[in-house]
Amino acid sequence: MEVICVEEKAFYKLIDKVIGYVDEKLTKQQKAQWKWINEVEAMRLLNIKSKTTLQELRNNGKIRFSQPKKRIILYDKNSIFEYLEKNAREVF
Repeated sequence: MEVICVEEKAFYKLIDKVIGYVDEKLTKQQKAQWKWINEVEAMRLLNIKSKTTLQELRNNGKIRFSQPKKRIILYDKNSIFEYLEKNAREVF
């Protein structure tokens, strides 16, 4: 087994380059897949258990969604984060 030692600064520089390389290689379609999530993932991010609550958020325009087919509803991950941030309360 071969062990390679690298300085911490050089290690993080290498990681940044790898992330940049991978990001360049991702197609727009692959990036778009990360933007739209299914209801299970949306409910997990919002920490809710009820599909009805998720539907209320959707119907009231609180979070963005897309419905490419009749039974498929996808949620915009960024709008979920914006909703959570908008409803965040500062600590006393």
